[in-house]
Amino acid sequence: MNAASPAGAGTLDRRAVVATLLRDPAELLVVTGLGSSTYDAAAAGDRPLNFYIWGAMGSAAMVGLGLALAQPTRRVLVITGDGEMLMGLGALATIAVARPPNLAIVVLDNASYAETGAQATHTAGGVDLAAVAAACGWPATATARTMAEVDRLAPRLRAEPLFAVVKIAPGMAPRALPPRDGAFLQHRFRMALGLDPID
Repeated sequence: MNAASPAGAGTLDRRAVVATLLRDPAELLVVTGLGSSTYDAAAAGDRPLNFYIWGAMGSAAMVGLGLALAQPTRRVLVITGDGEMLMGLGALATIAVARPPNLAIVVLDNASYAETGAQATHTAGGVDLAAVAAACGWPATATARTMAEVDRLAPRLRAEPLFAVVKIAPGMAPRALPPRDGAFLQHRFRMALGLDPID
């Protein structure tokens, strides 16, 4: 971590982390938070079973919950950032109470709001999102600071109702833009699920 990095930030490369988590995704349903987590998932490979959140900060976890409840036989993985998760902290309690066994969330925590100028988030001030999730009643939480720990997380995220934090380095990777048309993404995602599109 360099001198400009906020306290609470990690050292892991975000693109390497997401590429590891999304290696061989098969039928995994992936919901991404706005901004960098969407670019990371797209860089790992755009696919119809990725549902990207554009411009709805704080909603990724709840979209994941709705999807997990609507598709109980499918695994759902939400990938989001610390800033967005902090904005939607109530989702952690709601999901813990609902207890969907097929939903996992991973938070890429660089302790900063990368999209708006790298201002420090509350994780830079000591807020522990995994501890918050545990206090809300999540059955399993984890924090990864090394790629070896990320490698061990990957299969768990596809098998457990797990809330995980991965400590990544500050900074933004080059943008890898997936489709941005909301109607197209909704149509593509529904078709990939075998559902009729909504006109």
